[in-house]
Amino acid sequence: MSAHAMDASLLGILGLLIGSFLNVVIYRLPVMLEAQWKAECADLQGQTPPESAPFNLMVPRSRCQSCGHQLSWYENIPLLSYLVLRGRCGHCKAGISLRYPAVELVSGLLFLWCGWQWGINATGLVWCAFCASLLTLTLIDWDTTLLPDDLTLPLLWGGLAVAALNLTPIGLPDAFWGAVGGYMSLWLVYWAFKLVTGKEGMGYGDFKLFAALGAWFGWQALIPIILMASVIGAVVGIAMKFSKSLREGSYVPFGPFLSMAGLTAMVIGPDAILKAVGL
Repeated sequence: MSAHAMDASLLGILGLLIGSFLNVVIYRLPVMLEAQWKAECADLQGQTPPESAPFNLMVPRSRCQSCGHQLSWYENIPLLSYLVLRGRCGHCKAGISLRYPAVELVSGLLFLWCGWQWGINATGLVWCAFCASLLTLTLIDWDTTLLPDDLTLPLLWGGLAVAALNLTPIGLPDAFWGAVGGYMSLWLVYWAFKLVTGKEGMGYGDFKLFAALGAWFGWQALIPIILMASVIGAVVGIAMKFSKSLREGSYVPFGPFLSMAGLTAMVIGPDAILKAVGL
């Protein structure tokens, strides 16, 4: 095996492990934020928040959501454990969601691609972090219609930092104006839509996510990314409408489509996106 293929394989394995952790983040971070908001509300009202058991990204250990069985290390091996257990809890035999191995697999494939494209170096690792962030944001937003600042803001500042450190071909001025343009463009759309309809068409998390993508790809990529996100969103929305799987109020979060467009821009480049959508 060549050194290039070895680098890609090692990052792919790392991606599987990271994907297992991302499953924890996707489930627990919204719960942690909700508990934090409730505690802050209670504090504002002069009340003492009720005591609860520690709950964060590390505690408690992973367990079956059906029977509470605490998972052993050999039940937490990415992909392999799911296959060996045949998608069922080893204790109560309840089904395990296919999402868990799917997230691990997608994370592994994205890291593998980064390793093949850039190798194991600073540039390859920052793009791996980019992929992990977008994958996590996609599923949190899909589940909760929430794009946490805990993820969008580090992604935004990270994009500016890697530009400043010359870890990507995007210069810092382009990254800066990409962040400004990404945020302000959706902010203007939000207020225009609200003034016309009296409704909110998207959340502030979408502004921050688009700003982060602008920081990573530069202001020149904003139009290709928003076009790709709109195309993906339209296709998914139409499919959900015909399958009668739209949520109450026919609301579909936009963050997942921005994330998918960002990953597409990473793989094929913003210019190729314009060709793909016929421009």
